[in-house]
Amino acid sequence: MKFSIGIVCFPSFGGSGVVASELARGLAERGHDAHLLSTARPGRITGDEPGLTFHEIRVPDYPLFEHAPYGLAVASKIVDVCRAHRLDLLQVHYAVPHVASGLLAKQLLGVQAPLLVTSLHGTDVTRTGSDPSYRSITSAAIAASDGITVPSAWLRDEARARLQLPSDLPIEVIANFVDSERFAPPQARDRARLQSLFPRAEEGPVLFHVSNFRPVKRTGDLIEVLGLLRRHLPARLVLVGDGPDRRLVEERAKSLGLDGQIHFLGKQASFVEWLRHADAFLLPSECESFGVAALEALAAGVPVFGYRVGGLPEVVPAAVGRLVEPFDVQALATAVRAALETPGASERLGSAARTHVLERYRREPALDRYERYFRELLLRRPPEKR
Repeated sequence: MKFSIGIVCFPSFGGSGVVASELARGLAERGHDAHLLSTARPGRITGDEPGLTFHEIRVPDYPLFEHAPYGLAVASKIVDVCRAHRLDLLQVHYAVPHVASGLLAKQLLGVQAPLLVTSLHGTDVTRTGSDPSYRSITSAAIAASDGITVPSAWLRDEARARLQLPSDLPIEVIANFVDSERFAPPQARDRARLQSLFPRAEEGPVLFHVSNFRPVKRTGDLIEVLGLLRRHLPARLVLVGDGPDRRLVEERAKSLGLDGQIHFLGKQASFVEWLRHADAFLLPSECESFGVAALEALAAGVPVFGYRVGGLPEVVPAAVGRLVEPFDVQALATAVRAALETPGASERLGSAARTHVLERYRREPALDRYERYFRELLLRRPPEKR
């Protein structure tokens, strides 16, 4: 049973954009008619994927508006794509404001409307969605969706509590996934690959971090951990991504005399070629509903170290890394140091990390689950709408 699906997402470097892009690509590869709607082409999409069509959402700039009406532009583009391609399903990633836009489009389309599936990702529940400015409309639109998915049991429970959703509202838990062929360990780790980023620094272990540098990622803690580690080890830090807190990180590193020990790679989709040679991955987030960046590191055989928050314990058990009490940078640095200084510890954790991903988070089984879930929803439609 093939279907036509529209997937709406932010083109961000964060997890929701990554998951949406990879899902669109995967469904297209399986013969479904996939349409990706966003304000820019996400970095994981090249434009050459057979069966996958990208539709740019344009948000006009008009002097009357202090803030451009993005949500209306999304709804309008959904209507246009649905009318042109007769979509069976519309999946919106990150609820604010996409679920309200999807519901508005569905009402406008009437009998031609696709089923609406809302995929929650984290801060659309814990921050923006539960903010009083958005909660009423966001909660009502989520409850009116034909299907709801979350990546972790923790986020399912948080969504019900924070958004005051009905206790009997079905919410499907489908874990995020990773392309384990792309994110894979090298045949042999070559620290020299990363050493080239620090031509004047002493050779030593290299830590890695990927994020959108928002406050929730607590990227300032990365520098504190690095400073503590360098009292014992000549550690360096590679940072991928960009965002509002990047300058804070740069200024803190300079104030501690560590600016020569960090390297910003910026936003790029090909960072796996650097990641797979790292010694440890740091994720000091205030909250993670799942942790796509952590999953990609584990797939590459790199152990993950972070705080015990949100859904991260579901992804990072003790066998593949270490999670410590939230916001204790000393404990985090100590955990990383122990793994790096204990002979063979980092290698054992990395090997277990790869096995963990292959057993639980491979791309194909996840695509199977999404396909099965979407088909179940489609079969529930009234006969006249099938």
